[in-house]
Amino acid sequence: MSGHNKWSKIKHQKGASDAQKSKLFGKLVRFITVEAKKAGGNLSSPGLKTAIEKAKASNMPNDTIDRAVKKGSTDNSASMENITYEAYGPGGSAIVIEALTENRNKAAQEIKHALALQGYSLAGIGAATWAFKKENGEWIPQTTVAINEEDGAKLSELVAALEENDEVQDVYTNAE
Repeated sequence: MSGHNKWSKIKHQKGASDAQKSKLFGKLVRFITVEAKKAGGNLSSPGLKTAIEKAKASNMPNDTIDRAVKKGSTDNSASMENITYEAYGPGGSAIVIEALTENRNKAAQEIKHALALQGYSLAGIGAATWAFKKENGEWIPQTTVAINEEDGAKLSELVAALEENDEVQDVYTNAE
């Protein structure tokens, strides 16, 4: 029976890494599709170029990238939207959640649910973004909040729960 346990370990590790890679590739395909739609399929546009570079940095196969660009430049049925949600987390830290979705209501409910499971809720428009400045498509904190280790652990857990959602692209916080 020697070797049976080794194969089981390999199988489970590969399954876990493949699931993570699949989730990441799904988010990147969605991002490339939106950028391709904005650029009309023009590969030299800065937004699409950045999306492709981000995908290549994550070792996404070229044929998958090409399919995503083609889907975004030809498909007119589904319109993806960038939506920014705001919340406050542990220790009063501001959280900005960027989502990319076809269905605003579904995305909002899933994010609300993830926040509610941790004991938090969405904030109003502008409630958290005042603490950030948007540069090159990323939210950079202008003011930071010092939090203790316990709140830091809770914040890490909250961010992980939010990033678990397929439609959430990025989560930014101003905690130190």
